[in-house]
Amino acid sequence: MNILILGATGFIGSIVAARLVADGHVVTGLGRNLAGAAGDLPFLATKRRADEALAASGLAYLILRPALVLGRNAHGGSALLRALAAFPLALPLVHAESPVETLSVNDVAEAVSRAVSGGISGDIDLAANEVLTLAELVRLHRHWLGLPPARVFPLPGWLTGPVTWLADLSGLLGWRSPLRSTAMTVMSEGVRSSKAMSDLAATSAVAALSANPSGVQDLWFARLYLLKPLVISGLSGFWLLSGLIPLLALEKTSAHFLPFMAEAAATALTLATCLIDIALGAAVLLRPLAKRALLGMLAVSFAYLAGASLLEPALWLDPLGPLVKVLPSILLTLTALATLDER
Repeated sequence: MNILILGATGFIGSIVAARLVADGHVVTGLGRNLAGAAGDLPFLATKRRADEALAASGLAYLILRPALVLGRNAHGGSALLRALAAFPLALPLVHAESPVETLSVNDVAEAVSRAVSGGISGDIDLAANEVLTLAELVRLHRHWLGLPPARVFPLPGWLTGPVTWLADLSGLLGWRSPLRSTAMTVMSEGVRSSKAMSDLAATSAVAALSANPSGVQDLWFARLYLLKPLVISGLSGFWLLSGLIPLLALEKTSAHFLPFMAEAAATALTLATCLIDIALGAAVLLRPLAKRALLGMLAVSFAYLAGASLLEPALWLDPLGPLVKVLPSILLTLTALATLDER
């Protein structure tokens, strides 16, 4: 059978596509661009209206509504679970007692495979026959990562306000944060199904995790996941300030170039470097431009080091270390590039 999969590059879509190919079907995958869009509650409403329209169409259909999906890879909510589980010393959780139902991503692929072969149809919720609290699920992931037990530190719900505001803003800039208001609203209410499949056994959370033992790469991912937005925003702040501060003392800053060029040229060069720094600091916040901005930061950093070493090598011995401090910035930029891809 020829099958079109929308979202074939996603966490669930990629597994479903692989299963259908293994079943002998011809699969065509379609994925949106990597920038994505901000999620909000109207987004969930449009999905529900689409389901209702499909059910009323008269066509043979299957609508699957999986609970929280766990798998070898991680994206969105499952990635956030790993990040929370890897916190040092204690586990800070909002909505720690919210009920959560889960299943394995392979369960979803199995359901789709059976639907394609005509085995099931209709409107079905997918979930294992268990209900865990968010705290219990995070503890399971911590054990899966091989980390020692840690005490859950419940946080008041009002703390989510500033976090979700920043996450929603990052969504407008193209970043897919699992801390956006939609996800937090859903988590406050819990992830529960209204009914479960009667003829397809769904995998428990313990079994889903045990089927894919963690490795050191999973621990690295979990520890870096929440550091990534801090790294990006930190680099943005560094480059914005490095461009804005010299503008406040333009004459003094451009004086460094006076031994090598005329005053007008020195002022123009200072302005140009400031504007470049500001542009890179702003561009890295936009997900579609982030990679090019990071590469630009590396190129400009090496250019600054080379130019300063030729024109004023004594800066390497300056007690404040204006050139030495560029080296950690380069390493942080390389770290951001290494962790930029989300799938």
